[in-house]
Amino acid sequence: MTSSSDVRDAVVADPAGTLLALDFDGTLAHIVDDPTLAFAHHDSVEALARLGSVLGQIAIITGRPVRQALALGGFEGLSGLGNLVIHGQYGAERWAAADGALTQPERPRAIVELAAMLPDWLDERGAHGVRLEDKGIAIAIHTRGIDPGVLDELAAPVARLAADLGLAVEPGRQVIELRAPGHDKGDSLRSIVADVRPRQVIFGGDDLGDLPAYDAVDEFRTHGGAGLLICSASEEQDALVARADLVLDGPDAVAEWLLALADDIAPA
Repeated sequence: MTSSSDVRDAVVADPAGTLLALDFDGTLAHIVDDPTLAFAHHDSVEALARLGSVLGQIAIITGRPVRQALALGGFEGLSGLGNLVIHGQYGAERWAAADGALTQPERPRAIVELAAMLPDWLDERGAHGVRLEDKGIAIAIHTRGIDPGVLDELAAPVARLAADLGLAVEPGRQVIELRAPGHDKGDSLRSIVADVRPRQVIFGGDDLGDLPAYDAVDEFRTHGGAGLLICSASEEQDALVARADLVLDGPDAVAEWLLALADDIAPA
């Protein structure tokens, strides 16, 4: 396990050589019952705006569509974040503040088929009260706020359905997402590293979908780079805790850590 203080010292000494990449939900924003109301923590946004003027690159890598992340974070046009990039839907969508260009794929045929059949499919299995979130190129089944056993009961049949349609399954905190295969957060992080060639990489996440990005940071370290893995911890998910170099108590603590880093290298 890497010493978080050593990497932090390296970042303070060489901010321009640093890539800071973060997940959105559960890391920059609290998990809430209604995902359309999961706004980024105000202090995190403030810290990122300050850090953006000195760090080599800031990235958000999220399962959300880019436009949702922009709206809930208030990042677009924010002073200090001219170097921000957002990889949405696990990297299938990409946006850069530098030119405002958004790259996004067409809606997969399998997702069109899934959207048409899923409400009846869930009803037939007694999965009442679940909420469907159509992301265009993915569909998420949310079970937060209802019987917690519903998610476990759905796991196996959803996996079979996804296999039949040629889709990937992305489990999360009280959610199962079905999406086209071929993208994960590790691939996204590797592509950003290849573009900016940082000497230090920080990645922070909170859920199973962030593990591929953890793998990418570990690979970066094996090639001589300095890497820091941050876990935004919760009672719902502990899979990242054992692998993290720094465990923080949810988005509030993440915001506090980011502000402290900004105080050290980009005083207000």
